[in-house]
Amino acid sequence: MGSIAPLELRGLGKRFGRLAVLRGIDLRVVPGEIVGLLGANGCGKTTLLSIAAGLLPPSVGERCYGPAAVAELDLAARMKLAYVAHATQLYGRLSARENLELPASLRAVAGEREHVAPDELLERVGLAHAATRMAGTFSRGMQQRLAIARALLGRPELLLLDEPFTALDHAGRQTLGRVLVQERDRGAAILLSSHDLDAVAEFSDRAVAMGDGRIVGEARRDDDAGGPDYGARIRRLGVGPEQRLADAVGEGGVIQPWT
Repeated sequence: MGSIAPLELRGLGKRFGRLAVLRGIDLRVVPGEIVGLLGANGCGKTTLLSIAAGLLPPSVGERCYGPAAVAELDLAARMKLAYVAHATQLYGRLSARENLELPASLRAVAGEREHVAPDELLERVGLAHAATRMAGTFSRGMQQRLAIARALLGRPELLLLDEPFTALDHAGRQTLGRVLVQERDRGAAILLSSHDLDAVAEFSDRAVAMGDGRIVGEARRDDDAGGPDYGARIRRLGVGPEQRLADAVGEGGVIQPWT
């Protein structure tokens, strides 16, 4: 089959027993676009990403990759979809380089003709200096960057990331942001969830806010003319009462009025 992008979710819903986690989700992510998913914990972001990655079936609705539904993707097409979960699932007793060489060899056995060189990816994510260190000795932020490097081995057409900026310092966030922009410019479709509103404002092209399992708002970078800038609109989307309460408690417990 051809390209697996764009990703399209149509009327998507997910229930776990009597609990409705996703309701009526319509979302399209096209090649050359970074879309940020915003929302409080428990609003359905991780479930949406898991369904988009083909790891969970929807209870209702469709998920399509290019012209195909997920069940129709062959192995070659699935290898063009990369998902990085919140848990990095690295091999702690292997070096950073080995954590890339092993999946690269497995992809070759599965028929992939070429992949990005592990050392090139380590350089891109700022881990070239740690190529021979065991991944189990890495900080959480370093592990996050290594997991993303692994996801880029096969030059994915669709990249799904669950909280990729977690545990990254400013330098790490900038490094990762540059990598994502490079992948977007290469033509990848990227969907990521994040609580880091500054990172979403800096690196995404569009932001989608979720609440109670639904899409409740959207902002686009190219809508800046004649209105509030993209970052301001993202903050309006991504900061609800729950986050304001958490922020206020973190600042000493002084709750400011919600306006």
